[in-house]
Amino acid sequence: MDSRIVEHAKILVEWSTEVQEGDMVIIRAHPDAHDLVVALNREIAKAGAVPMVLMSSEEASRAFFDGASDETLKIFPEHQKAAVEAADVFIGVSSPVNTKAMANVDPKRQMISRKTRKELSDIIMDKRWCGTVHPCRTLAQQANMSLNEYQDFVYSATLIDWEKASENMYLMKEHLESHNDIRFIGPETDLHASTEGRIWVASDGKHNMPSGEVFTAPVEDTVEGHIYFDIPFMQQGKVIEGVRLTFENGEVVDYSAEKNEEVLESIINTDEGSRYLGEMAIGTNRGIKEYTLNMLFDEKIGNTIHCALGRAYKDCNGTNDSAVHVDMIKDMKEGKVLAGDEVIYEKGKYFYEE
Repeated sequence: MDSRIVEHAKILVEWSTEVQEGDMVIIRAHPDAHDLVVALNREIAKAGAVPMVLMSSEEASRAFFDGASDETLKIFPEHQKAAVEAADVFIGVSSPVNTKAMANVDPKRQMISRKTRKELSDIIMDKRWCGTVHPCRTLAQQANMSLNEYQDFVYSATLIDWEKASENMYLMKEHLESHNDIRFIGPETDLHASTEGRIWVASDGKHNMPSGEVFTAPVEDTVEGHIYFDIPFMQQGKVIEGVRLTFENGEVVDYSAEKNEEVLESIINTDEGSRYLGEMAIGTNRGIKEYTLNMLFDEKIGNTIHCALGRAYKDCNGTNDSAVHVDMIKDMKEGKVLAGDEVIYEKGKYFYEE
């Protein structure tokens, strides 16, 4: 087994989820993540905890939608609730075979399912949880890389000095929390919001691996301005490009996308909360050099910011609620981030790098 897989598992168990003796641990993983699941089972057992492995499959999900009526999609999975409620730790491992399996499923039907299962997500969010990726050919192809290149890409972002990265992110958190507002300025972008009473979270690998972002939930009705998200992202099996959003009193009042605008429209119209921002964030991971249509990596890219429509994280004291949380990313190489009158980032440099 590649030694990097073992190191990845150790980071997930020891750093990210801090597995303790007696913990019940759920691992939900795609079949192609077999090697990482094996390594995780070993490390979890060493910690004196008990793992349970659940298979995840995008093809199985598609089969469910093909066979299910709209009424079936509204049935809450009580058996899944029982499992996640009994767990202390949840680790999700993505290593898909077909990222487009859901592409031709009606977005409205997908949203019905998301709304039905929202309670499951809420339960998991209250656990020690972490999501990660195991390198596979599908994700390598999506990133326009060979498998070997993609393995190097993943591990350069994951196997870093997380204690040092955490130190820098907590320094940024302190500076951001000394002000009550945030502003993103860049090409086709001037977006600002109040952050009074909100908490900035240093995402240092505890919930996502890799990680590398500092984020908050803006005061819901204070988001004003416009923003152009120039990095493509994938939702509902489709790539969305060139999103432009305009906000007034916190709400999306105008929107467009250069590609797959109908998917963006379905996201915005999911529910009342999906028209408001649940997150504003700054990416800090210098080990991630390019986007790969995988949000776990893309939202962490250094020199970027991102915003999410929908659900706010409780850690931030956010109150916006929604069945969705959809991140969108902007390259800020020619932009800057202000908190009050303090420059947090400008044209490729964070304040702590000066």
